[in-house]
Amino acid sequence: MNKYEGMTVNERLYVSGLIDEFYKAVEKKDIEAVISILKRVELSNNQIEAILVTLNLPYI
Repeated sequence: MNKYEGMTVNERLYVSGLIDEFYKAVEKKDIEAVISILKRVELSNNQIEAILVTLNLPYI
């Protein structure tokens, strides 16, 4: 079972303590770090790709 089930992405990032690290990675356009962080909060590749598109970050 996904421990983050039912949570928004921001809620997942906050609860995991990764929210500041995530936004710093986005600001630096560090796509590998963004992907790594999103995987740590148990998002699927499809969800991660959609977030990268929304953030206007090219998907690797």
